[in-house]
Amino acid sequence: MDDKTLNTLEYHKILERLAGYTAFAASRDKTLALRPTRNIDEANRRQAETTEAVQFLTTRPDATIGGARDIRAAVDLARHGGVLMPVDLLDVKSTLVAARSLARQFEKLTSQFPLLCDLAAQMPPPLGLVEAITRTLNDRGEILDSASPRLAQIRHDIRIAYDRLMSKLQRMVADPKNGPLLQEAIITQRDGRYVIPLRAEFKGRIRSVVHDQSASGATLFVEPLVIVELNNEYRELQLAERDEERRILAELSSQVGMNAELLLHTVNVIAEIDFIFARAKFSDDLKASAAVLVPIGKPRELKATVDRRPKTDESGASDDGQPSTVNRQPTAVIRHPGTVIRLSGARHPLLDPATVVAVDVELDDQTFSMVVTGPNTGGKTVALKTVGLLALMAQSGLHIPARSGSQISLFNDIYADIGDEQSIEQSLSTFSGHITNIIRILKRADRHSLVILDELGAGTDPQEGAALARALLSHLLERGITTLVTTHHPELKAYAHGTPGVVNASVEFDLHTLRPTYHLTIGLPGRSNALAIAKRLGMPDEIIADARAEISPDDQRAESMLDEIHRQRDASRKARGAADRAKFEAEKLHAELSARMDKIEDERRAILEKARLEADAQLQELQEELKEARRQLQRARQPLEVVQAVEEKVETLQEQMPTVDRRPKTVDGGRRSTVNSQRSTVALGSKVRLKTLNMQGVIISLGEDEAEVQVGMMRIRARRTDLQAVGEVEETADSGQQTAEKTAVVSGLPSTVESPGLELDLRGKLAEDALSDLDRYLERAYLAGLPWVRIIHGKGTGKLRLAVREALSQHPNVKSFEGGGDKEGGDGVTVAKLVSG
Repeated sequence: MDDKTLNTLEYHKILERLAGYTAFAASRDKTLALRPTRNIDEANRRQAETTEAVQFLTTRPDATIGGARDIRAAVDLARHGGVLMPVDLLDVKSTLVAARSLARQFEKLTSQFPLLCDLAAQMPPPLGLVEAITRTLNDRGEILDSASPRLAQIRHDIRIAYDRLMSKLQRMVADPKNGPLLQEAIITQRDGRYVIPLRAEFKGRIRSVVHDQSASGATLFVEPLVIVELNNEYRELQLAERDEERRILAELSSQVGMNAELLLHTVNVIAEIDFIFARAKFSDDLKASAAVLVPIGKPRELKATVDRRPKTDESGASDDGQPSTVNRQPTAVIRHPGTVIRLSGARHPLLDPATVVAVDVELDDQTFSMVVTGPNTGGKTVALKTVGLLALMAQSGLHIPARSGSQISLFNDIYADIGDEQSIEQSLSTFSGHITNIIRILKRADRHSLVILDELGAGTDPQEGAALARALLSHLLERGITTLVTTHHPELKAYAHGTPGVVNASVEFDLHTLRPTYHLTIGLPGRSNALAIAKRLGMPDEIIADARAEISPDDQRAESMLDEIHRQRDASRKARGAADRAKFEAEKLHAELSARMDKIEDERRAILEKARLEADAQLQELQEELKEARRQLQRARQPLEVVQAVEEKVETLQEQMPTVDRRPKTVDGGRRSTVNSQRSTVALGSKVRLKTLNMQGVIISLGEDEAEVQVGMMRIRARRTDLQAVGEVEETADSGQQTAEKTAVVSGLPSTVESPGLELDLRGKLAEDALSDLDRYLERAYLAGLPWVRIIHGKGTGKLRLAVREALSQHPNVKSFEGGGDKEGGDGVTVAKLVSG
């Protein structure tokens, strides 16, 4: 790519800005060395890498290259036998750790980011250097004792020698005899040896070696002879430590040197990844998108008549009054080079994104040359630079600040002649400088090139400049070279309008504010605003009128038509803008309403789901507690108080459960209302009292006339008329007769005696008293019709148990007896079965 053009289009500023996103020197060097490529596969690969990095950093904004360092100089030194400093070795370690982290990060992302993963896969396998450096150096770059056994021994000896030396010196300083001789009771160093400060007037009082004296000469820093050997030993050990440390560093440096190629390759791979990350960050800040690079196709013919003759009148005379000797030239064949430029919303990347005006540039399959006209400072040059710079960026693998889908051909070369080409050293004027550069471009350009010419034909006589500009355009057109031109010559407007392959374009000017709008309009030439501007600035009307009179009527009609076209286009653009804004607002409102409805629906569903989950959780909790309570009841061969507590808990839980109508259907056949009333008071799971047994239990089975009641571990079947809900008020005297007629069936034995309960507790009583109570209890239990009873006598010494069981074996109402089960109290309980009537 032409270096002069890169400088003219300020490509180096793009690279400098891009380099600001890099993390270390190696990737910065890559950035500054970036150049556009002529290979479309290479350019597309770079574009794809940038796109992958943008996607990667979007999902992982904190991703970096870690602690990678530019270790190229250190590796090169080690390769040539140099010894690296600890800080250099730590940089090597940090770089290898960063490489390992990057490789692991991309290890499982092959399907999402294939190009980045392929690059990360080029990291070399572990070299063992990280572990070796970690064993040798700490994070501050200090060599560890574990670096070698010899170093550990030397440092151990140093500590012993230091302690001995300090101990000796401390005793000398603390000695009362030496106190008056010393300037201060301190120990210091001179030339690496420990000394004490001796007053100059007492020189010789302590046999010693003088190493230094104070500025005033009042203090001598002396090394007592008694510690010379200790100082020598300590110093020798320090030198041995230094030599061993240097040997260790040299050994590590040798390992670095042996792996130099792999280390340099690692740095290069990390730098390439960081370089790609920098391109992605630059793209994100520019709000750029990937360019669609189009290969240059085959040339296509565009026939046109190119007339290079001077204008002549009817007599055949030319404009200069001489007879024309040149006949009309034959039709020239113009070939479209097969290039494409379709940039939508293109912005100059170096201008402030908040103020830059985007332009649309299109050269399709019928045009490959564009002539831009308009006022000075109107944005013509910026528009041309934008196209040229975006072409360079696209071929460099950078995203371009334009709308997604923008297309541009990949050019072998881009040539630009922009700005002041004046050269004092070469004695060239501005015009001469431009012409020299254009000649150079004409020699090098071909149909695979893009040529950008600013202010073509300027800097000289307007008539000659216009003729030269037209000739240059014709030459470039015939050679099929894609060309972008800016000019002030009105002749080129007509040329562009009537020549196939060429299109007019203009930058607009606001006559009300007298400021350019910087909008680029394709298809229309720029208007001549000189007289309008002069009139608006206050030029006298008669002068304006005289000036108009000098303009040919054809030119005036053309300008009027051009003004009307621009007005119509402005009106159409405003209407289109209003329609677009209205559409945008409608879509925005629709999106807001949809989002609001979605949010309301989500909230509704969330509330319902939360309520359902809470209800399910509460119901599950109640059910679990109910099951646990029932399990306790089933295990309950316990004192009645415990059973009652569990039953009350069950009753509480049952009340918390949703109510269910479990009332039995009314049975026909003349049933008494009192029976119906009784049925309505009990239900499955109800806590009831068996009137004949004077016991409480829970209904576990319910029939038409009978119910099965769980009383502890015992199940009793009783008539429903014998059941009374716990807490129900006793029947009145009017119903007493009916109550007396009710019968409880317990093992078929009718009874009117009140039950004494299923348990008798004899613990703590003397045997004589216990046996008396036992006899009375068994008699009442037999009369009440109980099928079995439990006698609690405790374990103790076993005497009361033997007495109870002997009495049971002889009692006429006891059918049999046995010890209690494991859950009933074991040998501390005896269960007796009573005979039935």
